Amino acid sequence: MSADRTYDVVVIGAGPGGYVAAVRAAQVGLKTAIVEKDKALGGTCLLRGCIPTKFLLQAATHYDETKNFKRFGLELPGEILINWDQTMKEKTKTVKKLTGAIAGLMKKGKIDVFAGHGTLQGGGKISVKLNDGGSETLTAKNTLIATGSYPKMLPFLNRDGKRVITSDEALELPSIPESLIVVGSGAVGSEFASIYNSFGSKVTLVEALPRMMPLEDEDISTAMLKSYKKRKIDVLIDTAIQGADVTDKSVTAHFKNGKGEESSVEAEVLLIAVGRGPVTEGLGLENTAIQLDRGFIPVDAYMQTAEAGVYAIGDVVPTAGLAHLASKEGVLAVEHMAGHEVRPIRYETVPNAVYCEPEVASVGLTEANAKAAGHDVKVGKFPFTHSSKAMIAGHQEGFIKIVADSKYDEVLGVHIMGPKATELIAEAVVGMTLETTTEEMFRAIHPHPTLSESVMEAAENLHGESIHI
Repeated sequence: MSADRTYDVVVIGAGPGGYVAAVRAAQVGLKTAIVEKDKALGGTCLLRGCIPTKFLLQAATHYDETKNFKRFGLELPGEILINWDQTMKEKTKTVKKLTGAIAGLMKKGKIDVFAGHGTLQGGGKISVKLNDGGSETLTAKNTLIATGSYPKMLPFLNRDGKRVITSDEALELPSIPESLIVVGSGAVGSEFASIYNSFGSKVTLVEALPRMMPLEDEDISTAMLKSYKKRKIDVLIDTAIQGADVTDKSVTAHFKNGKGEESSVEAEVLLIAVGRGPVTEGLGLENTAIQLDRGFIPVDAYMQTAEAGVYAIGDVVPTAGLAHLASKEGVLAVEHMAGHEVRPIRYETVPNAVYCEPEVASVGLTEANAKAAGHDVKVGKFPFTHSSKAMIAGHQEGFIKIVADSKYDEVLGVHIMGPKATELIAEAVVGMTLETTTEEMFRAIHPHPTLSESVMEAAENLHGESIHI
C-alpha cells in the first residue's frame, strides 16, 4: 500500500455502489482509495443481501423443478432430500468467491483498501479507525459516501436473532423453520416467503398496506396474491403487527387489520422485512454542511452533496435502494469528479426485480401512476398461458403488461409477472431508454419460441393486433 495518503477520491463503503465507483475512478485516472468496515468487500448486496438470497432462491427453484420431472419422462429413484448444511456451505462459498473477485479488482486498479471505519473530519480529511486497532488519516480532493443501509426493526419488537429476526439472520438460519411469519411484502419479504415456502415451511406473509407488493402495478399485486395463496402461503393484507410474545421455542405475533379485527399467529420464527434505513451514523456529517432529510443525504443530479467535494450514492440518498442503481450512481459521481461530460440518471428507466416464484419485474409508471400524471393511457397484456415456450417449460403463470401514452404511443411502463421476468425486463429498459413506442416494440422481430416474444405480443395486444389471444 502506498505511503502517500493523499487521493483524488476516497470512497467510503465497498458495496455495489462503492466498489464499482472505485474501479471506474481508477479507470479514468483518479488516484483512489476505498474504506470498508466489513471483514470483506461487497457490502450488504454481496455479504447479506442480493447474492446469498438469490443463491437460496436458486436452490428453492431447483427443488421445485424436481416435482415436475415426471412430466418430462424423468424419474428419480427416490425423494429429493434437502441437505441444508450443504446448501448454506455452498452459499457461503459463492459469496467468498465473489468477494475475492472484488479484492482482485482493487489490486488490478491499484486502489488502496483501508479495512476500517471512515469518518469525515471536514476540509477533505477522513479519519479511518482500522479494524486491526490502528488508525489512518486520508486527504481527499473528493469523497464519495456509499455506506449503504441496514434492515429496519420495529421499535416495539426485540430483535434477538433467533425468534425475531431480520433478513440478515434469515440468511444464516441453522435449519429450515417449520413455520415462519414474514412482516412486509416488498421485495425482501416476498423473496424470503417464497424461499422458505418452497423448502417446506408453513409461511404467513403480512402486509400493512391494502395490497401485496404495494409498489408494483395493481394487476401484479392482485395476481401475486392469488399465486401465493395457491402455494398455500397465508397472506394477510391491510394488517399491521401490534406486538409479539417470545418463548424459547416459538413466537406469537399479534395483528390488527383495517377493520379493527385482532388476530394472532404462532410460528417458530418472526422475520421483520419492513424496509431498510440509510447508514449515516458515525460518518462525521456534523463536520460538514450536509443536513440529513428524513435520514437521507440530499444530493443534486450529479450526486453532489451540500459539502464541496463530497458526493453520496446508493442507499444513503433518497433514490430507490437497488444495487444496480447504486452502481450507476457511483459511475456518474466519479465521472463528474473527473470532469467528464455526464448525463443525470433517468430514474424512470430504473428497473425493479423481485426474484420470488413467480418472478416479478417492472420499469416505469404503473397504470395508476400514469393516469395520475395526466396521460391518456392505453394498456396491452399478454398472458404466459398463451406462450409456447412457457408451456414447454411448464411455467405459464403470469403475464406481461405494457402501459403506454395513447397520443404518442410512447411506452410509459412495463410490468411482468412470470418466468424469467427479471431477465425479460431488460428489453423494456433499453426500449424506454431509447423512448420507444409500442409499435416499434412489436415491429421488432423476436425469435420463436421464446419468452421474449411475449413482450412483442403484449405490444400487439395494445394495438388490437395480437395474433395469439
